[in-house]
Amino acid sequence: MLTIASRIDVMNRLGRAMADPTRSRILLQLLDGPAYPARLSETLALSRTNVSNHLSCLRGCGIVVATPEGRQTRYEIADPHVTKAITLLVNTVLAVDDGEPCADENCDVPLCCSPADVDL
Repeated sequence: MLTIASRIDVMNRLGRAMADPTRSRILLQLLDGPAYPARLSETLALSRTNVSNHLSCLRGCGIVVATPEGRQTRYEIADPHVTKAITLLVNTVLAVDDGEPCADENCDVPLCCSPADVDL
């Protein structure tokens, strides 16, 4: 039985899902509509195993749902509110000071650190 998650739990699940670049890429693809793992792996140039593992994580977080269709499984974002929230987030303009060094010496977030520190 599904229950309504607390606000903190929702934020933690969304944060975990979007913290990984591959999961973020999958979510961005799913914004366009439902997709199958094989098609996602082709579109994103990833292995099917990699895509399936990340879809399993997204499903475990409650962000995507899986619908069996014969021998295939279709994945889609679980709730239109999540679709709207992700769309709003990716359209947000962040104020990033490129002149400031990153406070985290182990930071691996692309474009987070100064341009000299980023391999393009």
